[in-house]
Amino acid sequence: MARGKANRDARMRERLIQESARIMAVEGIGDFSIAKRKAALQLNAPRTTNLPQNREIQAALQDYQRLFGGEAQLSALQSLREAALEAMGFFAAFRPRLVGSVLDGTARPDSAVDLHCFADTAEDVVFFLMDHDIPFDTLEKRFRFEEDYESIPVHHFAAGETAVTVAVFSGRGNNQPPRSSIDGRPMQRAGRREVEALVAGGASADE
Repeated sequence: MARGKANRDARMRERLIQESARIMAVEGIGDFSIAKRKAALQLNAPRTTNLPQNREIQAALQDYQRLFGGEAQLSALQSLREAALEAMGFFAAFRPRLVGSVLDGTARPDSAVDLHCFADTAEDVVFFLMDHDIPFDTLEKRFRFEEDYESIPVHHFAAGETAVTVAVFSGRGNNQPPRSSIDGRPMQRAGRREVEALVAGGASADE
């Protein structure tokens, strides 16, 4: 009996992983918690406590994009990475690093280019954007460092048809990447040369 239940739990967990990944890829949901809850509802298991970890869904999402995204997804990803290079050139004085879905290869055509930039003060980037007459919105986002959190300003603006977000680190985030919400490890950041290599190779950051 115990083995049978364990097998059923394992099968349900795998179905939840795959369905969560499909929902994120097809519906553009970027929140793992929302995707998990929606997957559980669609699999008639709304009260399950056997929810997969974010890193399991992330791996399945990367597989899904490779299997079903086809040339359209690859072309969109390439365009976004080229846009990221342009944005990184624009913010060169602030040592930009690419993060997120455009880096790891799971981006959709409407995904934003997410950058981490570094400045002596957060206002430095604000003045830079104002000096270049770029309209932008700013929100505070909480990033986790080790066991505590810090609110970081994140600027949002459009570069042509591409959305760009710029998180500005002026303290310990300069040398200590915040923790990823996917696996709890330090976030993967890529410099200009690494992004140029991705554009040239047309591969995901994990390949």
